[in-house]
Amino acid sequence: MKGFKRHLDRLRPQFEPGGRWKKLHSVFDGVYAFLYTPNVTSTAGVHVHDANDSKRTMMLVVLALLPSLLFGFYNIGFQHNLACGLTCGFWETFLYGAARALPQIVVAYVVGLGIEFTAAQIRGRDVQDGFLVTGLLIPMICPIDTPLWMLAVAVAFAVIFAKEAFGGTGYNIFNIALIARAFLFFAYPAAMSGDQVFVSLGGSAAVDGFSGATPLGQISSALHPADVQLTDAVGNPLSTLDCFLGFMPGSWGETSTLCILIGAAILLISGVGSWRIMLSGVAGAVLMACIAWVSASPLCPAAYLSPLQQLCVGGFAFAIVFMATDPVTACRTRSGQCVYGFLIGLLTIVIRCYGLGYPEGAMSAVLIMNAFASLIDRCVVRVNINRRLRRLNAMQR
Repeated sequence: MKGFKRHLDRLRPQFEPGGRWKKLHSVFDGVYAFLYTPNVTSTAGVHVHDANDSKRTMMLVVLALLPSLLFGFYNIGFQHNLACGLTCGFWETFLYGAARALPQIVVAYVVGLGIEFTAAQIRGRDVQDGFLVTGLLIPMICPIDTPLWMLAVAVAFAVIFAKEAFGGTGYNIFNIALIARAFLFFAYPAAMSGDQVFVSLGGSAAVDGFSGATPLGQISSALHPADVQLTDAVGNPLSTLDCFLGFMPGSWGETSTLCILIGAAILLISGVGSWRIMLSGVAGAVLMACIAWVSASPLCPAAYLSPLQQLCVGGFAFAIVFMATDPVTACRTRSGQCVYGFLIGLLTIVIRCYGLGYPEGAMSAVLIMNAFASLIDRCVVRVNINRRLRRLNAMQR
């Protein structure tokens, strides 16, 4: 690797102003920054020095996503075997899931990075590291049977209109991965919902009684929700422990609450994720779930789920850990983060229980609060300023 780095260092002058390939400076710099830490330091002015730069932050988030990613590979194969009545070993199951999911990841990265490199070239800017995480998040929150061309269109839409149109990395108002998911949901609803899209059959015939509906989909479509027993793809009962571990249909990166908690621990220990957003988000969801549970009626099917089930099914856990804590689109003030997270949890359960025809609410809740994050911060700052002014006036008297 040192020899390759020396080779890149020798090529660098060709990409600098006056070099043969100066127009490709952004591409070269982006590749170099991805492979190696640039040895550039500040020489003048006032600067904040920190070892945890944006690349390290992105790599820590990718590391935190790995447990959910690897379990997602296995669960894709597990749900396939269950639906087709097959008995396969661990590695065969895992490799089947990896073969189904990796093309989605590749498409997301190729399309997204291609647009980002092009935009950087046009603007004459450096390529940022933000899409290292976004390119992984987008496939993980989509059904496994999402056609690759749909995924490519969604990624292009999100990167162009929700990121580059606002100025690129660090300037976007809304979470890019959730914008891609929302685009798919509203542009191609048949491919994003139903009983077939969350379990990969891979051309095989499903066994009798197959239903790939997610737990939230099952209870929202039931005639008598209070009597519903959550089941897997072939009708076997699903316990709360099964839901917690993730052995159920769903977007393949979101099913395992256990793996998401491992990722949350990595984010919290490294200081990348905000514990205020995570904790307040869970508190808001539990409070609203308790209110909905004690007042459940057939008109609000999802309200029959217990608060613990509300936390373990759907995409809430994944959203509150990896989406709501996005430092670009979340609140920056400490008090604001508590309010922001609490309202995300509250809105998630409100949309699930009372948004008829829309069983999942985490995506919409985060996007709605993205729009209000700067306003919450502004209100918190204003309250602090007013409190200090009152304190100053009292001292002057």
